[in-house]
Amino acid sequence: MDSEQRRKRKRLGRSYSLPAKYYYLSRRSLILCFSFFVFLLFLSSGRFRTASFRPVITASSTTLSLLSSTAHNSVLDSFAHRNDSSPVKVQDRVLFPDHVLLIAAGRLNGELDCVYRRFNGSDEVAFAVKPVLSTESYDEARSIVRCPLPFGNYSSAVDLRRCGGKHDWTARINSTVDAASPWDKVVYEAVIDDDTAVVFVKGLNLRPHRKSDPTRLTCHFEIGGGFELATEAVTAAQEVVRCLLPKSISNDPDKALGIRVTIGYNTGHPRAPIHVTLPSVATLHSPKPKLVKEKKHELCACTMLWNQAPALSEWIMYHAWLGVERWFIYDNNSDDGIEEVVSDLDSQGYNVTRQSWPWIKTQEAGFSHCALKAREECTWVGFFDVDEFFYFPKEFRKRGKTGIPGENSLGKLVSNFSNSPTIAELRTDCHSFGPSGLSSHPSQGVTAGYTCRLQSPERHKSIVRADLLDVTLLNVVHHFRLREGFRHLNVPEGVAVINHYKYQVWETFKAKFYRRVATYVVDWQEDQNQGSKDRAPGLGTEAIEPPNWRLRFCEVWDTRLKDYILTYFADPSTGSLPWERRAQLR
Repeated sequence: MDSEQRRKRKRLGRSYSLPAKYYYLSRRSLILCFSFFVFLLFLSSGRFRTASFRPVITASSTTLSLLSSTAHNSVLDSFAHRNDSSPVKVQDRVLFPDHVLLIAAGRLNGELDCVYRRFNGSDEVAFAVKPVLSTESYDEARSIVRCPLPFGNYSSAVDLRRCGGKHDWTARINSTVDAASPWDKVVYEAVIDDDTAVVFVKGLNLRPHRKSDPTRLTCHFEIGGGFELATEAVTAAQEVVRCLLPKSISNDPDKALGIRVTIGYNTGHPRAPIHVTLPSVATLHSPKPKLVKEKKHELCACTMLWNQAPALSEWIMYHAWLGVERWFIYDNNSDDGIEEVVSDLDSQGYNVTRQSWPWIKTQEAGFSHCALKAREECTWVGFFDVDEFFYFPKEFRKRGKTGIPGENSLGKLVSNFSNSPTIAELRTDCHSFGPSGLSSHPSQGVTAGYTCRLQSPERHKSIVRADLLDVTLLNVVHHFRLREGFRHLNVPEGVAVINHYKYQVWETFKAKFYRRVATYVVDWQEDQNQGSKDRAPGLGTEAIEPPNWRLRFCEVWDTRLKDYILTYFADPSTGSLPWERRAQLR
C-alpha cells in the first residue's frame, strides 16, 4: 500500500509536456474539484446545522461505497466516524400522530439524534438528522426514544445515532429498515399469566364494554426469527386477548421471556377466509416482581396520568395516611419531571413505582395490565385519578391514637371485606368540584383550594380484589367485570365519598384538550358526544376559556375536606402542608 502511494506521488510529481491550453484546463478543473470538496466538508461538519433540521448528505449508493473506501476523502466519514461509540440497535418503530416511537435494545446513555432517510431514486439516498424528543428506560431489556415526525418525503424508518458516535452508515444504505408500524394497527404489549399469554392490541376493533368472540383470533409466537408457533385465543375483550401458551413455552416460562408475539385473525369471505397477522412490537414478560413479599399489601392504588407531576405528592401523601401501602403510576408520555417526583416519594418510604406506558388512549388496557401486576403484591387495588380524594364524614370526626382522626380509614374499609365470600369490588360516588372562584392554581393544593361543587354525584370509582377479576380483565375505567359469583358493593355516602377536583382553574383544566387517556372517550377537539358526562357541559371543541369559568360548576359550598386538612396536617408555625414543604425541598 505504501509503495503504491509512493508511485502515485511520483506520478503526480512528474513533468508532462502538455499544450498550455490543456495545462490551464487541468489546473482549473483541479481548483473546481478541490473547492467543491471543501464545500462538502463544511456541510458535513455540522457548522451550518440548526437545532430543528440538519441535512447530512445526498449521494448514490455507488458513490457512497466509493467514498467509504477512501479514509481521508469521505464526506460521509465526517458524519459517521466521530468516536468509538457502538451503534444503537433499533428493534421496533411505531408511528403516532405527533411523534415516532423507537424501541431500542438495552439501556441508552448519552445524547442521541434521530436519523431520517429519503430515497430520491433507484440508487440515491438522502440523510437528515433531528434531536430526539425524549429517551427513557422501558423495561429491563429495552429503552424507548421519541423522535419528531418525518418531514418532507423522508421515511418513517427512523434510525438513531449517538451524538458524535462512530458508525459506518454506508453499511446501511442497501440494508432493509422496517418502516414504523401505524399506531392504529399494532400489538403493543404481552404478559405471561400462568399458562396463558395476555396480549394487548390495537386494530381489532372489538366492541367496547363487553366480551367478544375469541374463536376467530390466534396468537403467534416468534421462535428463531419467524412466527412459528400458534395457539387459539380463549378470551377477547376490547384491546385484550388471552391465548394459551404453546406447550414448549409453558413448560419453561422463564425461557419465554422476550419472545415476540402477535395476533392473527380471519378476514374476507367466510368460505375463503384470509388469515392476517398484525405488526407487533410486543415481547413476553412476567408481571411478577423480583422480590415477592411473604404477605401481600392490603391496599394498593393504580393510576394513569400525563403531565401531572405537581399533583402527585399531595395525592400520595394524603392517601397513604388513609391506608394505601403501594402505588403503581402508569406514565402516559409525561415530560414534566415526574421521574424526579416519583423517586423523591419512593425515597421517603411511600413505595411508589413508575411504569412507562407510551401507548396513547389505552387507559382501559393499562388498567388491565396494572391489575395483573398488582395481583402479585396486593389484596385490594384502587383505580382512581390524581385529582380524586377519598373523604370519610364519620371517621374524620373520630380521634385516633395519634389524636388525628381518620388514620387508615380506607385501609380499614377494604379489610372489612377481605374475607367476604361474595364482595369483590367497592364503588364510591364522586362529587365534582369546580374552580371555586379561583383564577390561579391554589398554592396549598387542590384539597385546600377548591371548595364548591355540583350538588349531585357524577360517576363512581372502584377498589377491587385483584385476584377475583374476570379472566378477560374487562373494565370501563370506573369498574371491572368480576368473576362469576362475586358482586360489587356501593359504599354509602355517609361512610365515604370521593372529592373529584375535575373542573380546576382554566390554566390547569385546558390540558385536557391535548388528549384524553381513555380509549373510548372522544378527545375534546372532536365534534362528537358534546352532551356526554365525560365532557365539560357547555364547553366546545377548542381550548378557549369560556366566560366566567371560575364561577362555573358551583352549586354547593363544601369545605369539609379543606377544614380537615388545614386542622390536622398544616404546620402550626408556618401553616404549610406536607406536600408544600416537600416541593420546596426539591
